Amino acid sequence: MTPASTNASRQLLPVVPLAALFLAAFVLPLAALVAISLFRNPQSAELSLLQYLRFLSDPFSIKVLSDTLWLGAEVALATLVLSYPLALVYVASGPFMRTLITFLIMLPLLTSTVVRTFAWIVILGRDGIVNSAMLSLGLWQSPARLLYTWEGMVLALTQIQLPLMALPVINSLLRLDGNLTRAAEGLGASRVRIFLTVVLPLTLPGAIAGWLLVFAAAATAFITQTLVGGGRIILMPSYIYQQAVGVQDWPFAAALSLIFTLAVTGIVFAIGALSRRFVRGVDAA
Repeated sequence: MTPASTNASRQLLPVVPLAALFLAAFVLPLAALVAISLFRNPQSAELSLLQYLRFLSDPFSIKVLSDTLWLGAEVALATLVLSYPLALVYVASGPFMRTLITFLIMLPLLTSTVVRTFAWIVILGRDGIVNSAMLSLGLWQSPARLLYTWEGMVLALTQIQLPLMALPVINSLLRLDGNLTRAAEGLGASRVRIFLTVVLPLTLPGAIAGWLLVFAAAATAFITQTLVGGGRIILMPSYIYQQAVGVQDWPFAAALSLIFTLAVTGIVFAIGALSRRFVRGVDAA
């Protein structure tokens, strides 16, 4: 062995544990999932594409997948709309307010998702804070059903996932050259026009990064979807759990898992590629 190859082997040595961990924790389980999804039925080891054809021919399964992806997109859009005002206040504030806002954004991340989800159950329940306040103010005549609804689930997920959007948007705004907005102000542009033509395009990479994080996290949020949805709204994580644990149809559950993973990953890569092309266009302009 030459000295050069010996040095190369030594340099690669620290990578071996990480590669072994990646192989054991990701590649092998994924390969097992693919193999199980190819079983014709739970009792037989005969291989076929029956489980995938079963999904494609089942309107209910396709609707569950489309509802789940739509939920992720809806929550990501809601967090995006809330994050820009928050980020603009942060950038315009002094050191004390910035510290306070950072603390308020980071605080939910230090709390368990289960705890935050149960807090929303208390808030949205029939005798919860919202219903009690509305009834005491005379705005509602009877308690409204807020829990176990689509709107309640979007509201809870928006609050839970907000830090994943707010932090990238704030970071993008901090890196924005203030001379650009001041120049636009000097030319007489309104604040709305400055935001739409200067701030938004130049901070788009941070917004898209946050959108992708929130989309993936909201679409796969099994605990919040199950507890706030109350089992009345079937989405992919609970559907996979139902097929694997309730029905014990492991091949179909494995096929659902792979299809769901590919759908989420495909959307993330597609949005990422489109955003990179758009950002290059903005930079070129």
